[in-house]
Order: sequence, then structure tokens, then C-alpha cells
Amino acid sequence: MYLFFQRLCRPLILLFACVQIPVALASLPAFPASTNGKLFSLHGSNTIGAQLAPNLVRDYLSAKGVTNIRIKPLSTLNEIRVHGNIGKRAVFVDIAAHGSSTGFKGLEKAQAEIAMASRPIRNKEFTALGKLGDMRSRNAEHVIAIDGLAIIVHPSNPLSQLTLQQIGAVFSGKITDWSELGEGNGRINVYARDNQSGTWDTFKSLVLGNHYSLTSSAKRFESNDQLSDIVAMDSNSIGFVGLASIRQAKAIAVSDENTLPQAPEHLTIATEDYPLSRRLFLYTPAYSNQPIAVEFLRFVQSEAGQQQVKSTGFVAQTPTSAKPEGTREGPSEYLELTRNAERLSINFRFSAGSASLDNKAQQDIQRLASYMKKPLQQGRKLLLIGFGDEKVSPERSVVLSKLRAATVRSALRDYKINTAPVQGFGAYLPIASNSSSAKIRNRRVEVWLL
Repeated sequence: MYLFFQRLCRPLILLFACVQIPVALASLPAFPASTNGKLFSLHGSNTIGAQLAPNLVRDYLSAKGVTNIRIKPLSTLNEIRVHGNIGKRAVFVDIAAHGSSTGFKGLEKAQAEIAMASRPIRNKEFTALGKLGDMRSRNAEHVIAIDGLAIIVHPSNPLSQLTLQQIGAVFSGKITDWSELGEGNGRINVYARDNQSGTWDTFKSLVLGNHYSLTSSAKRFESNDQLSDIVAMDSNSIGFVGLASIRQAKAIAVSDENTLPQAPEHLTIATEDYPLSRRLFLYTPAYSNQPIAVEFLRFVQSEAGQQQVKSTGFVAQTPTSAKPEGTREGPSEYLELTRNAERLSINFRFSAGSASLDNKAQQDIQRLASYMKKPLQQGRKLLLIGFGDEKVSPERSVVLSKLRAATVRSALRDYKINTAPVQGFGAYLPIASNSSSAKIRNRRVEVWLL
């Protein structure tokens, strides 16, 4: 057991020894007076590029002393320029939001310094960008926000929840009438994002998978907001959008096989417990030679940047705590341990096939350490609870879940943050089906504040 624990923790210790943690930026030095023209450009996801990226760029330029900042559309749909002045000199950042895949193409062709993506980089893209370094390393992959894909219907629709399997059947055309879902009558009108969209890629991966194909009758949209507005006007419609684009439509709760229904709410999305939660990314060359673009990324990860993430309608990564509401489920020991505790909006997860914390988790270690050092948290202690997927025996699943919690505890100790004794509950409380590839989501560490 001890040797296994050493093998589990050693990659993490080495990784933290090598990684330079970004500094939170309370203020930024002004641009040199000689700065002029285009600072950098972002290509890719419409989910990020429609509102979040322009807002972040505006805040960044303001922090750098740029004046008379304007956001204006360019001649091509879904392309935006954020521009302003340094004295009499003009500076600007261009944003082209045509879908996540176009961001990686922009990096490959040196047409963009930053790629916006609402899904992780694909193997084909990873290979094509090999000349830019390891595009899955922390230097290249930057999680900037958490989003949830909301399944939306008309506001008057009485439907309150669906399983992933039902959603797949509806969007593939196997279920075509509302009566088949027990809610009224009428043909279901299916609306979906276009093929260039990271929102579509995420939906296809999390819902359709290899079992379903989108029905040929589905109407496709390049914009989340446009799709949502159409659903809000069509009483027989169903669609999917990013969390920030629910607008006047109605979002319903979603469950996976043998899991509890989860609504797309702040806590469930922040912890990625909601079945259709997803990460939003910015990608740069692993060894970028664009200092302004790198500084912008550091600003995005700062408290000021994450406040804009929240203001735009996405879920920020800044830790928050909340007392769970409603009826709680789980093993009696788990319920007793957390009875008077507050749940933090962080779940720690691990790289696929690895015992090391993933890129987001490494950032969250620093965020959690900063959170615990604030005066309001003095005298309080963290409780780390590990979970996992099903193994050959329940005992092995419990052991592995407890070791995951111990890995997080070890990383926090590097920041002089102590925790209560770690706990592990194995395959209890799954948030994804243990019979699918999504079971990796069950390998997580919850954080509670005592």
C-alpha cells in the first residue's frame, strides 16, 4: 500500500516542482507609449468569442491604461475588434468566433496567437500542432471557465428532466413526439449547433456518442443566442446551448444511467457534477514568444479576470462555498461527516490514465490555498473526500478513492494548508454511468469546509 501511494504521489510532486504558478494580477503596468496596431488575435469557439473574450479583452486593455475602448463587429459575421488608444496611437485585438476547430487551424497557420475552444484539443489537432510544443501541457492548455450545456425547451413546456439516453433518442430522431416523453402531444422540433462549434462537439461526445447520429431534420445554428431565441418562440422545440445563452428558454435537469438528476446550476457546474458540464479553454503555443498574449492569459486567470467570467454568465473558478440544499443522499458516514460542512465549488480531477492532477486541478490547488489564507477562513479546515468508478472489488475502489484525496492533501501541504484526515467512498454517488467511458468523471475529490 505504501509503495502504491508513493507511485501515485511522485508524479504530482515532480510536476509541482517544475510548474510556475501564475501570479494573480491586481493591476497591470501600462503598455509602452510606442505600442501600436494589433496586439494579438483570438480564433475559435463562438461560446467564448461571442461575449466572454471581448469582455475579457476590454478589461485587460483597461487595466493596461488603454482609453476610449470600443467593441465593434467587423464585416464578417461573428468577427469582432476590440480597440482603443494609447495617447494618439491605436491598438486593437481581433476575435474571430467561427467554432473551436477554427481556433486550432488559426494556430497552425500562424493566423492567431490564441485559440478559443469549448472542448479539449483532439488527437489530430494535437499532432498537427506538434511543432508548437506539447499542446496538452500546462503551458499550452489554459482552462478559463466552466460552462454547462443546457438542454432547453419552450418556457411553457411542463417537462422537468430527461436522461442522457432520452436526450440522445430525441436528437437522433428515435423519439419524435412529445407524447413519447409523457408530456402532451406534437412533433418535436430539434435545433442544434453547427458542425464547426465546440458546443456541438461537446454535445456529440457527451450525448450522441457512437450510439446516435443527429436527425437530418434538425435545424443548425452558428450562434448559441440565436438558437435559444428560436426555442423560446417554438412551443414544440428542444435544443442545446451554453449556460450563458439560456436567455428566455427553459433549462431542464439531466441525469445519466443510475445517477441523480442535476439541474444546470452554479455549484453542480462548478464542480462538474452536472452531466453536461464542460471546460472552456484558451490554447497557446507551449513556448509562446508573444509576451502580450501571455500576459493576457495571466489576467484571465486572475481574480479580476474570473470576475468577468462570472459577470458574462459562465462559472468562474474562484472558490465559493455553499450549504447543500434539499434531501442529500450517500453513505451514512459521508452524510455525517458533511452534515455541518459547506461544499466548495471545486472538484479535483486527474489526467486520463494518470495519477497526476490535471491542468485545471493544478491551478485550483493555488486558488484553494489562497482562499484558505483569507481572514474569513482562519480557524477552518478542509475535508477531502475521494470517489471513483467501480473496480473488481468495492474495497479496491475505496482504497483508490482515498489515495486520490491523499494526493490532493500532499499538494496542499506544499502551500502549508493542512486538512482533516482524508476520506474515500469508492464508487458511491456516481455522477456518470460506470458502464461508459464517461466513468472517468467519477474519479474525483470533493472539497468541504468544516
